[in-house]
Amino acid sequence: MDSFIRERLFSKETKNGLKVFVIPKKDYNKIFAMYSTHYGSIDSEFIVPDTGEHLKVPEGIAHFLEHKMFEMEYGNVFDKFAELGASSNAFTSYTNTTYLFSATSHFEENLRLLLEYVETPYFIEASVEKEKGIITQELRMYEDEPEWQVLLNLLKCLYHKHPVRIDIGGTVESIQKIDVETLYKCYNTFYHPSNMILFVIGCVEPEKVFELVEETHNTKGLTPQGEIKRIYPEEPPTVYKSSHTVQLDVNEPLFLTGFKDIDVGYDGMPLLKKEITTGILLEIMFGRSSELYERLYEKGLIDDRFSFGYEGQKDYGFCTIGGETKDPDTLHKELSESISGYIKRGIDIKDFQRVKKKFTGEFISSLNSLEFIASTFVSYYHKNVNFFDYLKVLEEITIDDVTKRLNTFFDFSRNATSVVVPK
Repeated sequence: MDSFIRERLFSKETKNGLKVFVIPKKDYNKIFAMYSTHYGSIDSEFIVPDTGEHLKVPEGIAHFLEHKMFEMEYGNVFDKFAELGASSNAFTSYTNTTYLFSATSHFEENLRLLLEYVETPYFIEASVEKEKGIITQELRMYEDEPEWQVLLNLLKCLYHKHPVRIDIGGTVESIQKIDVETLYKCYNTFYHPSNMILFVIGCVEPEKVFELVEETHNTKGLTPQGEIKRIYPEEPPTVYKSSHTVQLDVNEPLFLTGFKDIDVGYDGMPLLKKEITTGILLEIMFGRSSELYERLYEKGLIDDRFSFGYEGQKDYGFCTIGGETKDPDTLHKELSESISGYIKRGIDIKDFQRVKKKFTGEFISSLNSLEFIASTFVSYYHKNVNFFDYLKVLEEITIDDVTKRLNTFFDFSRNATSVVVPK
């Protein structure tokens, strides 16, 4: 029981290493479940536990695998969930692949179905070849998607070698190299229960969830596997190049600038603290209550779609700042001058206190959403972070922490810019 958040978390680990977490919410009639593996698009080179085999697999295979998991010998799993009145989905990120459903009835049947299809790989050559065509179309569609291209091109500027610079779906060339044997090798390595987490929240009895999971897993005969050694290329601290511009079918230019984080190599509580500290810093500098936002808005350099964010993982980190603008060069100049100004004069204590209170309020209000709790718990778990430590870590952050982050993170030698301009 968390003393402030007041949520009861029940947990159990199965004999084969699967971690199961349940938060009962009796006041809700909805149930939300996520089954997630710590396996994302950046995990293309690794050493298989137990056998020691060193594999370098085609880029995009984690996303490809996610697509294929919905195919069973009897047909498509989406149709089964629809018959049970549930909404189902899945997504692949740089670091995780997650399968989920939400439902107001037939919980046991839906959970059994979730466990069944994620734990039953069914890859045949004909369907794998067909999927290559589908994903090729998807990748080519994203080549014309301005919001995705402006981000992807920024990452290609920031990073020399790290696979975060590669599209999550891979490339048209890389997916042609995917075959049934490699899919099974990746599945057997990363979809092992000891590399996964099941999280359930809503109107549900924890013991019922544990019983159902044990019942399905006791027949598998699996034992916990060793740690998966993930191999990433050595990434220089510098950016690959300072800018990239591309022409696409847009009405107004899209602008995105970013800074590469070289303070990496750790997870857990230190990573959580860095993530929150960086979020507070960005909000002070670029949030809607900032002097900069108001000035840029009045000049017509930004509109209400202007945004910023930080992505922090164990092995990489970066921030993004930007949006649609009539004048990318002037916007970049204004942002750079503002950052330099903050570095010279520091952070105002009143701004720090205001934003810290804002973060506290937003986190507490987000706890009304089952989806927020589930998705945040799961993504933090894969970073070795306890979701319920968020408010404690936030409370402990000082203005000195934010000032130190300001002075170390915003190094213009690690800054790059991506622009999409009209054809």
